[in-house]
Amino acid sequence: MIVQHKVTVFANGKACQIDGTSTIGTLAASFKLEPKMVLVEYNGQALLRTEWEDKTLQHGDRIEFIRVVAGG
Repeated sequence: MIVQHKVTVFANGKACQIDGTSTIGTLAASFKLEPKMVLVEYNGQALLRTEWEDKTLQHGDRIEFIRVVAGG
């Protein structure tokens, strides 16, 4: 029997239950966010896109997704 470990993280201020092996990249994909159009703040620290798959989310982590909008 395989038991999936769930953790609670806060994405843009809302609690989310996710798989314990999720990364910021998989969380962004679950929200259908286009990586080139999003900035990520992870526990108060801005991340490069190349770091998204290296950050496995832990219980209580706080993630802010900020959409980049071009305009003039």
